[in-house]
Amino acid sequence: MLALTFPTIDPTLVQIGPLQVRWYGLMYVLGFCASYYLALYQIKQNRFNELEKNFENLNILLILSLIIGARLGYVLFYNPLYYLQNPLEIPATWSGGMSFHGGCILLIITGILFCHFKRLDFWKTVDIYIVTTPIGLGLGRLGNFINGELFGRPSDVPWAMVFPHGGNITRHPSQLYEMLLEGVLLFLILWPLRKKPWQKSNRNWPHGSMLALLLILYGSFRIFVEFFREPDAHLGYYFGLFTMGQILSSLMIIAGILIWIIRRKSAEKTAT
Repeated sequence: MLALTFPTIDPTLVQIGPLQVRWYGLMYVLGFCASYYLALYQIKQNRFNELEKNFENLNILLILSLIIGARLGYVLFYNPLYYLQNPLEIPATWSGGMSFHGGCILLIITGILFCHFKRLDFWKTVDIYIVTTPIGLGLGRLGNFINGELFGRPSDVPWAMVFPHGGNITRHPSQLYEMLLEGVLLFLILWPLRKKPWQKSNRNWPHGSMLALLLILYGSFRIFVEFFREPDAHLGYYFGLFTMGQILSSLMIIAGILIWIIRRKSAEKTAT
């Protein structure tokens, strides 16, 4: 059986003595930069002056929240017993283990608190940032692929690969599936829709719609890809079928639907 050759890319981009710059870390930096400039572009385009005054401070908090939330999410959702026994390893993000679900939760909490104290409209603010999120997601999955981690289940499809840490069997390159769905496709859907909440005559797209859409679409894409992705060895399947990622993504979809309903009803009341 033929298989594609897994590209041998050194996960370490540059090393100077003990200092390492890894491809995975670079992907995070590129994602932050893209989000920064695209968010700033929207702020100026929509003349959201109140947010522009607090833009730099909010960005710093969001970056910290994403890293801390993603790490704590992995610790709590995927391996709590291990980290309970080895608490000193919790900050060791360089050893792997980040959860978008955890990062998303802390990002939203941070955004709500910041907007409350700075008297900003949270729903307007979150819509501006949320449409840039897929870029970071896609780059992160590319970083996972370069690391040869989070690979897929065994498969004989023509594009299957033998991953360095996946045994001598061909597998789905599920990281690339996630990059295309959660990154490229999700961005192509959200970015053109970003203008709708800012159109005052468009009651069907109140502010908060972009957040609701991201939660629903990301959750759906993630559930789908998880059927091709190898589950975490120490967790396996719940109820003999579902992975932890699918369970968390199902909750994300429910949250997105609730936000969509609540924001639509709020817009209807305001209109009347």
